[in-house]
Amino acid sequence: MNFFKKIFSKEKKETLDKGLEKSKSSFFGKLSKAVAGKSKVDDEVLDNLEEVLVSSDVGVKTTIRIIDRIEARVAKDKYLGTDELDQILREEIAGLLSETEDQTNFNLPDKKPYVIMVVGVNGVGKTTTIGKLAHQFKSQGKSVVLGAADTFRAAAIDQLQIWADRVEVPIVKQKMGSDPASVAFDTLQSGVNKGADVVIIDTAGRLHNKINLMNELTKIKRVMQKVVPDAPHEVLLVLDGSTGQNAFEQAKQFTAATEVSSLAVTKLDGTAKGGVVIGISDQFKIPVKYIGVGEGIDDLQVFNKFEFVDSFFKQNL
Repeated sequence: MNFFKKIFSKEKKETLDKGLEKSKSSFFGKLSKAVAGKSKVDDEVLDNLEEVLVSSDVGVKTTIRIIDRIEARVAKDKYLGTDELDQILREEIAGLLSETEDQTNFNLPDKKPYVIMVVGVNGVGKTTTIGKLAHQFKSQGKSVVLGAADTFRAAAIDQLQIWADRVEVPIVKQKMGSDPASVAFDTLQSGVNKGADVVIIDTAGRLHNKINLMNELTKIKRVMQKVVPDAPHEVLLVLDGSTGQNAFEQAKQFTAATEVSSLAVTKLDGTAKGGVVIGISDQFKIPVKYIGVGEGIDDLQVFNKFEFVDSFFKQNL
């Protein structure tokens, strides 16, 4: 059974449309200026479009790939009107993203617990993402245990406790300054003893010393494997979409420090930098699995790249 398809239905399209409103308005405002007074897609329009895409946080590499695709289309069709540009962009970006392997079909294994280790710098919405994930799993009748292994900040432990209380799932925690690996070990033991379906482990979000971060995450993994030999089954990196290009840099840093298997991009509803999802989805060989498009407990969605592109380029009539 495709569990993730089951929990995250396509009925949330309106929320997605609304969540991308700021990004869309900003993008189309820039696009209108880029084609002002032009009826044909020519070199000048393409140069302006390149600036629009880069300034919309799509990223330089992905922008170049998009422009190359549109140039090829112009050469083939001979004449393209600027009034067709938003539709062309929608088609070419969807085509570009479809070239990457579709890894959005995630299945929970029969063996439990399914262990998710969540990483990311402080302030990206890591703990909130964990809480919303726990809610999603629980809403489908799955039992969840949370582990507060970010022991370097009392606020992190307190925040995760608040989410555990809100979602009504058990949490394993120790006092601030405790060994994170010890908390992870206890959490997995608790998950096994309770017969939990899913265990979600929070980790500290410090990037100032990549070697220490790498060592810490490696230790947490090693200790977890004493309880569940193949844990963690997923390493989810949470990125703040509102930071734009900084999100790219964080992705580079964390993927160098540990084996990240999936990405979540949060806070897209409060920013005009939603184009960053297009770039990250294109450039990293790691699937964007979730996007945060609102503050509500149900506003964490499984990322569907085609629905995303459709919402991003949907003109309000």
